[in-house]
Amino acid sequence: MKCVTLRGLKQFAVEKINEPRSKDGSVVIDVKKAGICGSDIHYWYLGQPDGLVMGHEFCGVVTNPGSREDLKVGDRVTALPISPCGHCPACLSGNPQYCPNTWDNAVGLSLTFPGAYAEKTSLRPDLVIKVPSNITDSEVAMVEPTAVGLHAVNLANIKIGDKVLVIGAGIIGDICAMFAKMNGASYVAVSETNPERGAKSVSLKCADEWFDAKDEHFGENVRKNCPYGYDVVFDCSGNSAAVSTALGMARPNGTVVMVGVSMDSITIPSIALVMHELKVYGAIGYTMDEFKECIKLMSTRRIDMLRFVDDIVSLEGVQNAYERLTCGTDSAIKILIDPQK
Repeated sequence: MKCVTLRGLKQFAVEKINEPRSKDGSVVIDVKKAGICGSDIHYWYLGQPDGLVMGHEFCGVVTNPGSREDLKVGDRVTALPISPCGHCPACLSGNPQYCPNTWDNAVGLSLTFPGAYAEKTSLRPDLVIKVPSNITDSEVAMVEPTAVGLHAVNLANIKIGDKVLVIGAGIIGDICAMFAKMNGASYVAVSETNPERGAKSVSLKCADEWFDAKDEHFGENVRKNCPYGYDVVFDCSGNSAAVSTALGMARPNGTVVMVGVSMDSITIPSIALVMHELKVYGAIGYTMDEFKECIKLMSTRRIDMLRFVDDIVSLEGVQNAYERLTCGTDSAIKILIDPQK
């Protein structure tokens, strides 16, 4: 079958690999849509591991239900792409994202389970979820990143009337902003270096206002409506400058949720954290309940995730899609892949 593999620094190749087979009861699917995630972009920048087939956000149609007796050929599904052990304290508490085995054999994030940048993929049976018929393939491919944003906002414990700053207006930043409003935030601002993305956050009604992080008056501008600091700040960028801004813009005893990931060590102004007694949370993944909740929110039309989809490309278009998402001037925040295209 045809797939996209990682073959060096910022370089993909369209190649042929063997079709997956049901192993240990795994569910095999035809991939209908797959998403490009920020963590995928990290791998692309590094060019490692060589031969990785990415794709952990997806919708597919079952071709082999494996050990799942409740599934049949033709069912539309998605799945949690992680690989928790199922019996450690984290798993038993309903938080598989903390399991030490969660990423070992994750779909699209490991060499052992090639992901959805391919015509077919296989999934661990206990993590596969059948999806309602009233949500589209593209929406289903958005469930995973939506759950990431929901988990981050749940950690923040936003109160009605809170003022929120989101640093980084990519897809996760916009989803965090969206859920912050849904949870009662009275004012949501985003900080962004790409003016196209910043303006888009406002036009999509995720944010009330955006601020240019490159503006020499940024600090003054971003504080104009929150002179004493923001109640909650989400860092969805992960670099030193973004984390420093997050800590500096939170009010005393405010909350900072770090959603962005850096592959390198970063420095932070710890004095701001200590002197203001900030509550700082790291956010990774989601619970099974949060993942299912996002499917329900889409099915009941509480959220519209299609508004975030900028383009749908073939496997041959993946290289260009990554270049668009990382160029710093394009407005695109979410590009999906159709392996059947």
